[in-house]
Amino acid sequence: MIAHMKVRSIFLSDIHLGTRGCQAESLIAFLREYETDHLFLLGDIVDFWAMNRSIHWTPAQNTVVQKVLRRARHGTKVWLIPGNHDEALREYVGASFGDIVIADEYVHETAAGKRLLLLHGDEFDQVTRYHRWLAILGDIGYNLLVRINAWLSWVRRTLRIPGYWSLAGYAKRRVKRAIDFIFDFEEAVIHTVRERGLDGVICGHIHSAALREVDGLLYLNCGDWVDSCTAIVEHCDGALELIEWRNASRAASVVPLPVRAAA
Repeated sequence: MIAHMKVRSIFLSDIHLGTRGCQAESLIAFLREYETDHLFLLGDIVDFWAMNRSIHWTPAQNTVVQKVLRRARHGTKVWLIPGNHDEALREYVGASFGDIVIADEYVHETAAGKRLLLLHGDEFDQVTRYHRWLAILGDIGYNLLVRINAWLSWVRRTLRIPGYWSLAGYAKRRVKRAIDFIFDFEEAVIHTVRERGLDGVICGHIHSAALREVDGLLYLNCGDWVDSCTAIVEHCDGALELIEWRNASRAASVVPLPVRAAA
């Protein structure tokens, strides 16, 4: 494990503070390992939807907030782009709170000259936009899967079964409608990026971490800190990596995307 690695940018989404599913301890461990000049929070950082039903706020979740505020005070440039679960913050777009800038979207230029659109991504989700009740119902179902998954993980650890297995991830891979939804979402995002003449996108929303090229454009999704515990980092040379942080002590896998000079 590399201690206190310095990177140029960190991209996080779908932390869902205020819920039982939030993996705050793992996120704290991740943030301890990576120092950065830029920190981008790409939506659903605080889950106001879930908190309307019940609030689960732990000391570890407090620590996450304190770490972000501390970094902003000490010179890290922090942007918060609200998502659908913290959409109330969209009323404050353009304002700054505790040295954190709230924006609707942001175009970030990497050290390699790539111009990437940063946004949450719920505007490309037809269910969230036009069928809010169905989105809330789906959110409740997903949270149930995550809670069951936590119990299954405890059983696997107790029985000393190696590796990590996600019930929520398995459901997404097996259910055709979920696969079609993810594909349609990615296609819509890439179409917008191409129309705007940008080199790629980093988003969240669908809890499906990704880092790849699609028809010559970069598609990156931060994943989440509920099930997958994933983040995107930009190194000082502009290289982009997807970090998968399986527990509070190590990075389980790192998937690199090579640096390419701007066209």
